[in-house]
Amino acid sequence: MGSVLAGLGRLSIGFVQATGEMVLLFARSVYWCRALGRSLRNVFRQMELIGVQTLPIASVMAFFVGLVLALQTGYQLKKFGIESILGAIVGLSFAKELGPVLTGLLLAGRVGAGIAAEVGTMKVSEEIDALTTLGINPIRYLAMPRVVAATLMMPLLICYAYVIGFFAGGLMAYAYAGVQPADYADSLFDALSARELTDGLVKGLVFGALVATVGCHQGFKTSGGAQGVGRATTRSVVISFMLILAFDYVLTRVLLWV
Repeated sequence: MGSVLAGLGRLSIGFVQATGEMVLLFARSVYWCRALGRSLRNVFRQMELIGVQTLPIASVMAFFVGLVLALQTGYQLKKFGIESILGAIVGLSFAKELGPVLTGLLLAGRVGAGIAAEVGTMKVSEEIDALTTLGINPIRYLAMPRVVAATLMMPLLICYAYVIGFFAGGLMAYAYAGVQPADYADSLFDALSARELTDGLVKGLVFGALVATVGCHQGFKTSGGAQGVGRATTRSVVISFMLILAFDYVLTRVLLWV
């Protein structure tokens, strides 16, 4: 019993310590935004890596999620003869939940892992120590541009996923349920409001900051050579997934109260 309690204690202490470190890392990244003017080139480079290069896989994800969502929903609605509301259901489901969460998970798998691997490799090869020796703050040079870029690009990726997902849903609604494009569009736009869309974008801002912060934190904590980089990459993806799902619930509750 004592060993079990000791293990739980170590886990609790480790969780609190890691949480504090990530909060502090994010706060320092926000603080160093005062030097954003000197880091614009680096920020734009990260925006390309995080946003532009994610568009192909985001397109595939959003397209097939839109197809499956319309297919499954249309199958059920046809039983009751109310397939005309298919656009509203696809739009609300994708805008409020599926679009932000799936895009966030996609970003965690593609970008968060890459950030942890890149920063972790610099850590084990002592490049970060070299930056410190040269008087360059690692958080300003490495973490801040990635956090800013991910936070800005995530809502844009979600908007892009909205367009692809709604379009794919319309294709399936017409091909399977026989819903005319005009009827699908009317149902979609009648159900969606600016509030429905902005809720998803707010989640995107938070998810983007989470993914970049976790990736940088795991990179800075890397040790143990190539194996350590692999472990940091895996931990970055797992922690990002859990935080996205947890914050999705918290943000949904908060946005319902606002």
